[in-house]
Amino acid sequence: MGCKSTLVVLILAFSRSILAQIPSVKSFISSSPSSSFTVDSSLKIVVDSEFAQNGSPSLAGFAQTFHSDLQSITGLGNVSQVQIGKAPSDPSVPTIFLTLGASKSANLTLFNGKTSNEGYEFEVTERLYTIRGVSTKGAWWGTRTLLQQVVLSIANGTNPAVIPTGSGADNPGWEIRGFMLDVGRHWFEPSFLADLCVYASFFKIQEFHLHASDFIYNEQTLLGPNWRELYSSFRFQPPSDSPIFGLVPELNESWTQDQFTTLQTTCSNHGVTIVPEIDTPAHSLVISKWKPELRVEGSPDLLNISFPETIPTIKSIWDAILPWFTSSEVSIGADEYDESLANDYITFVNEMNGYIGSTSGKDVRIWGTNEPSRTEKIAENVTIQHWWFPGGSIPVQLMNQGYSIINSEQVFLYLDGKFSDEGQFPWTLNLTRLWSGAPGGKGWAPNIFSADDRTNNTSVDNPLLRGSIMALWNDWGNNATTTLEIYYQLAQSIAVLGEKTWAGSDVRESGLTKEEFEKIYPILNAAAPGQNLNRATGLPAGAQVFNVKNVSTFPFKTEFESVGPPYTFSFSVKPPPSSPPIHNGSTSTPLFTGLDSIFYLESMTFEDPATNLRYDLGFDLTSEVFTDVEIHATINHTYAQLNGGEERFYWTSNLSIWGEYFQLVNMSFAAPSHVFGAEGFGGELVNVTLRLGEQ
Repeated sequence: MGCKSTLVVLILAFSRSILAQIPSVKSFISSSPSSSFTVDSSLKIVVDSEFAQNGSPSLAGFAQTFHSDLQSITGLGNVSQVQIGKAPSDPSVPTIFLTLGASKSANLTLFNGKTSNEGYEFEVTERLYTIRGVSTKGAWWGTRTLLQQVVLSIANGTNPAVIPTGSGADNPGWEIRGFMLDVGRHWFEPSFLADLCVYASFFKIQEFHLHASDFIYNEQTLLGPNWRELYSSFRFQPPSDSPIFGLVPELNESWTQDQFTTLQTTCSNHGVTIVPEIDTPAHSLVISKWKPELRVEGSPDLLNISFPETIPTIKSIWDAILPWFTSSEVSIGADEYDESLANDYITFVNEMNGYIGSTSGKDVRIWGTNEPSRTEKIAENVTIQHWWFPGGSIPVQLMNQGYSIINSEQVFLYLDGKFSDEGQFPWTLNLTRLWSGAPGGKGWAPNIFSADDRTNNTSVDNPLLRGSIMALWNDWGNNATTTLEIYYQLAQSIAVLGEKTWAGSDVRESGLTKEEFEKIYPILNAAAPGQNLNRATGLPAGAQVFNVKNVSTFPFKTEFESVGPPYTFSFSVKPPPSSPPIHNGSTSTPLFTGLDSIFYLESMTFEDPATNLRYDLGFDLTSEVFTDVEIHATINHTYAQLNGGEERFYWTSNLSIWGEYFQLVNMSFAAPSHVFGAEGFGGELVNVTLRLGEQ
């Protein structure tokens, strides 16, 4: 009896080790508590020759990315290249076999019973780990599961990693599992957005919604004569001979078609689809600046839909860039328009829906808003993305009318870059709210729209509930955050959304508890392959990254382009005796330069090279005198201490909140660790040390 009980405990432990991932796996049956599959340098990856070229990306293409990821997380640089062949019957070395044809009996359907191409089965023996996808994307998600198993095994002290033998099946609960980033109010390089796609893919997120046009709201300026001075953007840069070329305010803050194509390809190669949004007829200041005759008089952020040239102009914008997009859907925004113009608004949505559908074959989404019309209604094939109740959409009613819904309810799913007015939104998605903040104390899932009114929620199997997209807005613009600060807000949020939109809440017994999530998330975050948004060095916490006693020649280079917080960066510097020389058109010469930040002695200034914005402490160090400087950083702040003193000098930014008041916020910078000094630097620099962790 005792042996049997021990065996049951062991089987449950092995089973749980498979299920406790992000997102959790639907089912797994252990074949033996004493056998396992070993991931070591003798490993082979084989793609079924029958299906190798199926799909786009192909199964073989996904396998190549998987091969690179596996080497990255294990450090096994000699794993043999991907092979194309038949299923090994009796492999002599550990072999991973990728194929298609998952069994229909595995019930790999969404919670609403609809078929899904994202499901997969996996079978693990001592020498063979088989992943069998419904489609190539299903097989891809199966490789994410395997990678997480490897990461967690290594973190548990088992290296080479071992994976319990047995068999399992997995598939998402909802079709749409995505995150939205407001790139209209904050500029982001496409390389950063690509890294976000790669990171999100590790947690089985399949959609990246880009809110790609907008402006910084300031009511006093907007309604006054200087409305053209407000920051606005349109991020897609057409060629110079395009009829909409004049629409782009800043060419250096827009993406060319080649850049966007590369971004889409990177995301697609990791199972993520980019859904672009151009927000009209409200939030359209950038269009009003270009063609002022299209605006509503007195409200230049709104377009006058009844003006004869307005809709043809918007169609011309979509004509120019629709060929860029590989997604099957696009968003036309369509939120927060004047309710008194409801009929005009509905006419606009329906006309744009018909036009985009007929010219590109793409479906249309809009944000949920209130259209108080008694005579008109939006076409039922338009998907509505719900985001708020007061004055907005009521999703249950819309589903009863036949509309498909995406849940982006702000109570659960909204963030704002760095600061939330009146504390409305958390800094990162609130785990307590997502695990126990729904009616009845149950956890949130995409079918939950209200935290306190059950009548506003629906069942997990509602056929018109497509899934959920969380949103990070950048209402305060470029100077509120650096790009990496945006990642710090998104990192855990993306992972928890992956769990909740894949496994649901109180739906599957395999679903993670909050405590399990909090235990394994830091491990998986640190190991997520294909990108280095943490700007990690590979060294343990507390390690010394470098220590340079005397910098005799400028510039001096290290191997570390950028190092993420927490860190302590210390040095002793003697500023030159006179005004600094000109450097790249600036009156400043950088003391330290990195991928994500530049540091100048003048006013003790950090610069964000993505936006070219500078943040200073407002004082200079004494010329011709050595000053000891320590720069301390976490993901929430950066401060300096001088000559061993206790006083802390924080780098900050002053945000204009809706143009109504200013809010001081701390800034976090990655260490500018790549280049010391520059040609023409006339000072002296000694004892340059970078150590991980805030000392």
